Amino acid sequence: MSTDLSLVTLLLDASVLVQLVMLMLLAASVISWFVIVNKYKLLQQASSAALKFEDEFWSGGDLSELYTQLGRRRLAREGMEKVFETGFSEFARSYKHSNDPAFMMASIQRGMKVALAREEEKLESNLSLLATIGSTSPYIGLFGTVWGIMNSFTALGAVKHASLSMVAPGIAEALIATAMGLFAAIPAVIAYNRFSDIVERLVGRYENFAEEFATILQRQSHAKTAVDDSVEAGEA
Repeated sequence: MSTDLSLVTLLLDASVLVQLVMLMLLAASVISWFVIVNKYKLLQQASSAALKFEDEFWSGGDLSELYTQLGRRRLAREGMEKVFETGFSEFARSYKHSNDPAFMMASIQRGMKVALAREEEKLESNLSLLATIGSTSPYIGLFGTVWGIMNSFTALGAVKHASLSMVAPGIAEALIATAMGLFAAIPAVIAYNRFSDIVERLVGRYENFAEEFATILQRQSHAKTAVDDSVEAGEA
């Protein structure tokens, strides 16, 4: 007596609980790949945008002109552009109303720190979902495997003459759950580790830029203070 061990037959003949486990793992795999594709595109765009803006920023042009050009663009500012826009707008606001460089720099650094935190949150979005899928999928698949094997041996114990052909289909369908768990987990884990590294390096670039930009603004704020002091001394 031959036994049909084709994949479709095993899936259709599996117990309801094992089928539910397989559906969960299939859904997790689909969600995982959707997140992977979108996150890859997002990080590629963020890396390209950061490189392009760094070239513009360090080209030696006027910062106020660069700020004006960013304001004219229809696309929303993100990443390094957003950090620059926040820092420069805070500098322009403080420049008009304060002669205290320490106060100006504290205000600028607070603004850029908030902008950095928001950009980091955007970059890290859905990474926790990949981590969850990667860490739980093998255990969900293992649960389906254990349940399927338990059913196979329970059915085997109910007959007088047992044979391998009787238990093979149940064990095979149970092992499929483990395979599907690994199929869902492995890409999610690889993508999570890769994307986490890219995000960490991008955030590091943002932070370095913010520090360098703050140094430039600090020099300008001290220059303003020196000019104002000279004017007041001349008037006196």
